[in-house]
Amino acid sequence: MTKDNGLSRRDLLAGSVLAAMAGAAAAQSAGETEKVGTAASLAGKSILITGCSSGFGRLGAEHYARLGAKVFATMRNLPRAEAAELEALAEADGLDIMVLEIDVTSDEQVEAGVEAALEATGGALDVLVNNAGISTSGPIEVQDMEATKLLFDTNVFGPQRLMRAVMPAMRAAKAGQIFNVTSQLGRVMIPGFGQYSPTKFALEAMSEQFAYETVQHGIDVTIIQPGGYPTKIWNNQAPLSGALKTRTLDATLAAYPNLTARMGVAEGGGGESDPMDVPRAIAEIIVMPRGQRPLRRPVHPGNKPQVPINEVSAKQQLAMLGESPFGPWVKDVLG
Repeated sequence: MTKDNGLSRRDLLAGSVLAAMAGAAAAQSAGETEKVGTAASLAGKSILITGCSSGFGRLGAEHYARLGAKVFATMRNLPRAEAAELEALAEADGLDIMVLEIDVTSDEQVEAGVEAALEATGGALDVLVNNAGISTSGPIEVQDMEATKLLFDTNVFGPQRLMRAVMPAMRAAKAGQIFNVTSQLGRVMIPGFGQYSPTKFALEAMSEQFAYETVQHGIDVTIIQPGGYPTKIWNNQAPLSGALKTRTLDATLAAYPNLTARMGVAEGGGGESDPMDVPRAIAEIIVMPRGQRPLRRPVHPGNKPQVPINEVSAKQQLAMLGESPFGPWVKDVLG
């Protein structure tokens, strides 16, 4: 077996591994949108987004507001500089952005934040974007229960909390859209990415099941699958991974030297892709007519190794349930 001298997360996300895995998928992704265009007006739409201190959430909050939406930009640990900066921008540019505190791991903050948004809109909420997420690095054996619970609480249970909180108002309106941001790594996986892929796989499954169950209420669910983008998630994982490393036995770390050597190192990642691709894709889907919105939207200018998996998954769901009592829901969601 060839000995690996240690690929960093930056190397992996830059495409050295994904490109090799996804060569065949590139041809099949030709039908997917490669270039995200400009969305139509979002005037009259109310949108709640989690994880707005940076990355897709921060970019999305500004983008949707500039398109005319009323935006509830949520983040944890208020007050903080990122919230003040966004509020100052909104005031200076006349954008309808309200910053709310929501830590997605807190039942109380989720309930209070959604309630505040509903009060501000008179009880209506058009769109939820579950964007907040975290990562740790290292092999699965190194991921102790403290790290594992935190990732699942943030990346899986967090979206579940938000979806349950917004559902009563959306059901009453018989309309609504929910976007759950997963990843290419919610369909394929790379060794050494800790519990990131497992949580994103779980969010993929929960989102699809939720889509089938809520279509009867006029609510659409779309799974956004970004590839590697240069956002802060990769540097933000460093303190979590570093703390995890200090809790791990030396013998366990030594068993995976090529996967543990750089745990705790902030080295970025995601290549040079434009993170605005994701907010633009979401805005485009918001303005689509109901019945035309996709269940899944891969977003990245490069390879999309998840595309053939998405296709075979849809085919098998239709084969299994298309003629069952659930058939109308499944066909509605899968088009």
